[in-house]
Amino acid sequence: MSEALAQPKLYTEKDYYNLPENTRADLIDGQIYYHAAPSRMHQKILSFLHVRIANHINSKVGSCEVYPAPFAVKLFAEDDKTIVEPDISVICDPNKLTDRGCTGAPDWIIEIISPSTSSHDYIRKLNLYADSGVKEYWIVDPERKRIFVYFLENAKFEVETYTFQEKIKVNIYDDLWVDFKELGL
Repeated sequence: MSEALAQPKLYTEKDYYNLPENTRADLIDGQIYYHAAPSRMHQKILSFLHVRIANHINSKVGSCEVYPAPFAVKLFAEDDKTIVEPDISVICDPNKLTDRGCTGAPDWIIEIISPSTSSHDYIRKLNLYADSGVKEYWIVDPERKRIFVYFLENAKFEVETYTFQEKIKVNIYDDLWVDFKELGL
């Protein structure tokens, strides 16, 4: 007699929004992936990037908006089994913004990785973001002091690698550069 294999529970958008308050998690393909509390270094980098991006948008009086985590992003409108919480999301189409966050692909996403999330950000989220049409995706690796800049070209990501000693051109803008030397790390 053969035994049936236990099927993992598939979670939905409803389950995601019923998580306890202040719980950070991603819902990907019906599975919940919890986030550990971020380190001080993670928060320093997040604050640095958020301020630089917000200042640029405000100085240009642009239509884009920048949101730091926690901020829910439902990458595919019809998919109730995938919602992510990027560290930083830049959305230039106001029609994608909802009371709960963003529905549709942001123009630019930044993830600041920790050792416990690296494969999640380098593989799982990279593929999701490419499939959903995110134009630009940065992975900031504080441990290795590297920034991986993925830019969507002809339906696939092209990648450039930078160090914390370089000034990086933001591809979705003509006139925004981020100088990581200013972090002083």
